[in-house]
Amino acid sequence: MRIAVDAMGGDYAPLEIIKGAYKALENFNIEIVLIGNKDHLDKYVKEQKGLTVVHTTEMITNNEPPVAAIRKKKDSSMAVGIDMLKKGEVDAFLSAGNTGALMAGSLLKIGRIKGIDRPALAPILPTLNGATILLDAGSNTDCKPINLFQFAVMGNVYAQKMLNIDNPKIGLFNIGAEEEKGNELTKQVYDLIKNSHLNFIGNVEGRDIAYGIADVVTCDGFVGNAILKSMEGTASVISSLLKQELQRNLLTKLGAILIYNGLKNIVKKMDYTEYGGAPLLGIKKPVIKAHGSSKSKAIFNAIRQAKTIVEMDVISHIQKEIELIGDDISAAK
Repeated sequence: MRIAVDAMGGDYAPLEIIKGAYKALENFNIEIVLIGNKDHLDKYVKEQKGLTVVHTTEMITNNEPPVAAIRKKKDSSMAVGIDMLKKGEVDAFLSAGNTGALMAGSLLKIGRIKGIDRPALAPILPTLNGATILLDAGSNTDCKPINLFQFAVMGNVYAQKMLNIDNPKIGLFNIGAEEEKGNELTKQVYDLIKNSHLNFIGNVEGRDIAYGIADVVTCDGFVGNAILKSMEGTASVISSLLKQELQRNLLTKLGAILIYNGLKNIVKKMDYTEYGGAPLLGIKKPVIKAHGSSKSKAIFNAIRQAKTIVEMDVISHIQKEIELIGDDISAAK
């Protein structure tokens, strides 16, 4: 298996990207293709079995218009990586770079799974009861009912393959648990999912997500991104508050020593980097978006995630699921 990694994308590129790639090579039976400018990479890259470096001369930054950047910067690390995936030279592509450009490039060069109107970002969120898949997390801010229904279908397959859940519980994000709550979009989506084959548990409120009530939560990208950032911020604040309190005086420091292992487990459970990145579900081939602030641990886990997506053939299973419910989707449109 060959996984291409954008070595120039992200706040801590290229060093943290490279460190994560080396850790993956040490732990997994894979090949990694690092894509980026050798002038920046050479001082960090050492020769290792399974590692290939592809030289590029351009880089897409976070403040560039996505479509224009992909079309103009054909020798950027992101554009070259997407091209390699399209040609079948690699099995998956990972980038922590410009999200919009990654989505635009994947759509323009690789294309959507037949039957999917819009791909969705699908991060895995840590919760009290394990993990929850959220989609869409930011790539589609204005959605129709059919889009959210398709997100639920793709999330259902992803949860089966990635979280090993036979019959995932699907929730629709809303402002109340009652069926009649919400705007016109959520009311229409509610009926679509309710009348489908999915294991629909109804509306899910913001406070429910952290408890892991649903295995998959579907919403539009505007709402999903707000949920994602809010949960990340809350986890960070709780971690900082705990650290401050446990270091307040000698007594609290002694208490921290006594509960150290428990605290370590809590921090690990709340750490989003444990789950890697967010796949662009609905694209014909595996594309993973890592968090822009990803360090080596997050990159390592995102590579592990890409490996699992390829091994479990997630894309083909989504395709088959969409074909099976083709009549439902046509009726919904």
